This record gives sequence, structure tokens and C-alpha cells, in this order.
Amino acid sequence: MVTAVHPSPVPSVPRAARVRHLGPNWYAAVMGTAVLGTAGIALPGHGAVPRGVLAGTWALSLIALTALLAARALHWIHHRDQARAHLLDPAVAPFYGCLSMALLAVGGGALTAGLPLIGTRTAVALDTVLFTAGTAVGLAAAVAVPYLMAVRHRVEPAQATPVWLLPLVAPMVSAALGPLLVPHLPPGQPRETLLLACFAMFGLSLFATLLMLPLVFARLIGGGPLPLALTPTMFLVLGPLGQSTTAVAKIADAAPGVVPAPYDRGLGVFAVLYGVPVMGFALLWLALCVAHVVRARRAGMGFAMTWWAFTFPVGTCVTGAAALARHTGLVVYDGLDIGLYAVLVTAWLAAAGGTLRGLLSGELLAAPRPAPPALRPATVRTTSGAAR
Repeated sequence: MVTAVHPSPVPSVPRAARVRHLGPNWYAAVMGTAVLGTAGIALPGHGAVPRGVLAGTWALSLIALTALLAARALHWIHHRDQARAHLLDPAVAPFYGCLSMALLAVGGGALTAGLPLIGTRTAVALDTVLFTAGTAVGLAAAVAVPYLMAVRHRVEPAQATPVWLLPLVAPMVSAALGPLLVPHLPPGQPRETLLLACFAMFGLSLFATLLMLPLVFARLIGGGPLPLALTPTMFLVLGPLGQSTTAVAKIADAAPGVVPAPYDRGLGVFAVLYGVPVMGFALLWLALCVAHVVRARRAGMGFAMTWWAFTFPVGTCVTGAAALARHTGLVVYDGLDIGLYAVLVTAWLAAAGGTLRGLLSGELLAAPRPAPPALRPATVRTTSGAAR
């Protein structure tokens, strides 16, 4: 009798095992997708991009956020050792600021790009929940991550990268998106409290960024170019610049009837006096970033999850330029707004395409490859953490 021999089935990978190396940096993809809609709404005339397309991108960001929250929950439940290792890794811990910004970006998008899909009542309810959660997480990260860096991470000046800015920028996103909820609160103390809280978070984030940014710039000048995989993170510096310009303008827009005179008019003046020079510096930094990225591509820089740094920070500059166009009436800012949005769309297509290919191949969720023994200094560890 001949016994049929059947090939052994290939063991399937448990679902929980697939998310072992899913880090908090993945929230950057949600941020970059959500900002497509909110930045598109800010374009002059609101007709440059069909509202249906903008609503679709916001819906995609909501779906991505929901899926990612579920996957990260599995990560914490089944891989607590890896989750703790992420918190103790100076290359990964700052990305916890992305969780806050993803929640805030999707929540703010509900009241702008997503409004035609879900209506005002649902949008307000959703934004209230996501804004509250995102702000709480952002404020906690702004304290906890620098604390860990001081007492547990033992970082050195040579390890400084723009990634360190992420937990400090999160409160600035709250400051920029909080004014959207002000008209939906009862008049009087509730509206003024939220608006001034947004202004306080603007200051919190701004001064913390001003303390950290010199370390990043000194690292670039004194330590040479960033590793290839980290080069896109230079765009992260644009985040606090564009978002702070957006924040002061949004606060000024909401101020009339909420804060007493003459402070309401003073906020409008401050929005221009602050925003114009900051946007000028943002354009300078953008040119510097482009030069570094061109150099890195020529040196062989391939796709990594750090490419999402091309998206959200540029999107904040789009909304910042739109705010200056609104407050100054200058057509040049309208042109800048449209040009930056074209850059944003191009960057999103590149980052989304690379992410989709990496997910289909399984490469992005695989364990990080160990670095060769000769290349194990802190900079290499930072590359592996950020790139994944």
C-alpha cells in the first residue's frame, strides 16, 4: 500500500507576532494623511481640490488611526517587553508625540475636511473626544520623554536629531486645532478658557522647541550630515514653525467676542508680527532640507518610514501660509500656499507608495537588521529605530 505524503503546512504567523516591531513612529502616516485634507481646505477659494477628495483623505486617516490604535493595543498586550524597550530607547521614545498629533490631526480634520461626510454634530463630538485625548497624551509626552532622556536614556550631543522635537511639538498642534472647538462651547468663561489654554500651549511648545532646536542645529553643523535613513527627519523642524504660525492665526480668528478688547485686536497684530518672520525662516529651512535630501538620494538613501516626515510638517506650512494670506491680504502667500500643497501631495504619494510596498513585502514589520560591528555607535541605533 502506498501512503500519500502530504507536505507539511507552512505555519502561519500569529496576528499578535506581526505587530511586535510596530513602533509609535507609524502614527506619522496617520498625521501625514490627515493633513492632506485640512491643508487642502486652507487653499485659496477652497476649489483647488474637490471637497470630496479632501473628505476621502480624512476618512482614510480615520480608518488608518482606528486600525493602528488596535494594532498598537495588541503590541502592548502581547509584547510588553518590546514596548518598554521602545520607551527606554532614545531613538524611539520621542515618537510617542506622534500618537498625540495623530489623534489631534484626525479630530481637527473632522471639523474641516470631514464635515461633509459626518455632519457638524458628529464632527464636534468626534473632535471633542480626539482633541481631549490627544492633548492629554501630548502634554504627558512633553514632560515624560524629556524626563526619560535626562534620567534613563543617557543621550549624547552627537545623538541629537530633529526627532527629539516630536513630543515638544504636540502641544502646538493642540494650540492650532483647539480654536476650532471654541465656537461650539457655551459663551463666556468656557470659550475664553479654551482659547487662552491654546495660547498657553502655544507658548509651552514654542519655548521648549527653542531650547531643543540649538542642540539639533549644533549636531548638524558640528557632527556632519545625518545618517541617510534619518535625513528626511530634517523636515520635522518645519512642524513647529508652520504649526505655530497657524496656531497664532487661528487663535486670533477666534478671539473677537471671546477675549475682551483690546486683547482680541492685539492677537490679530501678533499673528502677523510673529508669522511673517517665522514663515521666512521656515522657507530657509525648507531649502536646507531639500539640499540634504538631494545629497542623501545621490548617496543611496532608500525608503524608510522616516519619509513620512516629508508630509505633516509641510502641511503645517501650507496652513501657516494660508493664515498669513488671510491676515495680510497678500497674494504672494496664496501662491506660496498652493506651491507648498503641491509639494505635500507629491511627498504623500511617495511615502504612501513606499509604505504600501513595504507592508505587502513584510519588510516594514520585520525585526530590525542588526548593524555590522564596526557601525554600532549611537547614530546607527538611532537609524534603526527611526527607520522602522
